[in-house]
Amino acid sequence: MSKMIFVNLPVSDLPRAVAFYEAVGATKNPQFSDDTAACMVFSDTIHAMLLTHDKYRQFTSKKIVDAKTSSEVLICVSADSRDEVDGLVKKAVGAGGSADPTPTQDFGFMYGRSYEDPDGHIWEVMWMDMAAAQSAMAT
Repeated sequence: MSKMIFVNLPVSDLPRAVAFYEAVGATKNPQFSDDTAACMVFSDTIHAMLLTHDKYRQFTSKKIVDAKTSSEVLICVSADSRDEVDGLVKKAVGAGGSADPTPTQDFGFMYGRSYEDPDGHIWEVMWMDMAAAQSAMAT
């Protein structure tokens, strides 16, 4: 079985967060969702668990940071093309997110941009031409 990743994110408004993540292509899994949490599926191996602050506090005694003012984590997902990178950032902006909170990366063989969700969590989207990247690293 492939390893799976579940990124747990505290959110201030669960319905707003669900709508945002659906707009950028995730699907809500009702089996693991209720009025305190939503499991958002990006692929068979990548899931985001959106948790109300009260629910999130059940898993840690640490203070929940304000992701709009403090960095907690940078999450990066792959894309199949440069156009997919741009398209995903455009969807995020259309759903209430912000484009490019981190610098755009364009090295020809690798292209990446980012978006910030309404709670301030930063997602990077990266495309890489593996053959070109290997060739560039060999020189």
